[in-house]
Amino acid sequence: MISRRGLMKTGATLVIASASRCLLAASLPEERGDSPLPASIAVLKSRKAEAAPITKEERQERLERARKLMSENSLDAIILMEGTSLRYFTGIRWWGGERMFALVLPAKGAGLYVCPAFEEGRAREQMANVPEGGKGEIRTWQEDESPYQLLASELKDRGLATGRIGMEETIRFVFCDGIAKAAPQATFKSATAVTAGCRMIKSGHEIALMRLAAQVTLSAYEAVYEALREGMTQRQVSDLITAAYGQLGFPGEASVQVDEYTALPHGSAMPQVIREGSIIMIDDGCTVEGYQSDITRTFVLGRILSGMAGDKMKKVFDIVHRAQAAALAAARPGMECGAVDAAARKVIIDAGYGPDYKYFTHRLGHGLGMDGHEWPYLVRGNPTRLLPNITTSNEPGIYIRGEFGVRLEDDMHITENGAELFTPQSPALDDPFVKG
Repeated sequence: MISRRGLMKTGATLVIASASRCLLAASLPEERGDSPLPASIAVLKSRKAEAAPITKEERQERLERARKLMSENSLDAIILMEGTSLRYFTGIRWWGGERMFALVLPAKGAGLYVCPAFEEGRAREQMANVPEGGKGEIRTWQEDESPYQLLASELKDRGLATGRIGMEETIRFVFCDGIAKAAPQATFKSATAVTAGCRMIKSGHEIALMRLAAQVTLSAYEAVYEALREGMTQRQVSDLITAAYGQLGFPGEASVQVDEYTALPHGSAMPQVIREGSIIMIDDGCTVEGYQSDITRTFVLGRILSGMAGDKMKKVFDIVHRAQAAALAAARPGMECGAVDAAARKVIIDAGYGPDYKYFTHRLGHGLGMDGHEWPYLVRGNPTRLLPNITTSNEPGIYIRGEFGVRLEDDMHITENGAELFTPQSPALDDPFVKG
């Protein structure tokens, strides 16, 4: 099984499309000809031109918002290292392993970069596109020097030696520990109130990118659904999905599970083959200018099995469909995240698939943005209140071990007065895509 989001780290989309064609040419020889792709995938057109990148001006607004939140949370500065938050605020895509590269972003004044000396050229190249690139300072350390002492010295020079410093939540312990020991008079806190406070609330541009990502994912799924046939393995179906994304212009992938393996929410690596009447679950998404989609469709190949087994599948699909609709109806500004989970869970439990997590084994949803899973989380007990322009998944499921599972997942946008899904709900187990 392809790892979730594994392709997000690959090269250009054209390379992905080319590789996908090669895979399909090898695995589906009967499709060879002018194009190795099935007709439903070959006709897909790139939508890349619809995706406008985030601008320097937008990142400047993010930095200003971060500084406002620092003030509100009594933080004198925050520290960011490689990862999503650094990209969100600066556009810098960094990788450095055990060598520390850090941005100290103060509540007042320009940012400070602490960088390995031999990486200075790469850092300055990327800093040129940062909103404050011309103002930010860079300090370098040699391989036999301590980056922690250098950072502590710079904090002291800026009057922050005894300050309250926020650490971004994904920073490695080795870096947090090293900085704390080098600057013992400073108070180190979580920076999540700032980073999540900014990233949870999406701009109109971010919403547009995520809407496009969701539409692209659903188009890829539908094209692959039309190309499915008995005897395919889950790996062949995954390759078809990758190829569909290549046609549409964006990197993406999917987990594909068949029959009893659909009862495992994140699937199995066991070899699986699709048969007539197989229940199939496809999950994951694509990346559009750094923003993610995450969609799940569950459906049957061909005709639903007759008799009790088929009736049970249709019944479970209907319950999950109603649970997703109940969550959508409950989601609105001011509603607690835990209450949205409860709305969906009540439908499932009242239908006989309870109690608690017995069959609906996971939370209702997770925040979505530049990361596939981010703040906030639609889970029991979470008192966080929804706000306009928060985006999350809405993905109830029922999983019956040894038989099958059904999950329906669409990406949800909290509006001023309620909520919307970026893509229409799946209509039926044997007709999973809205026509027209």
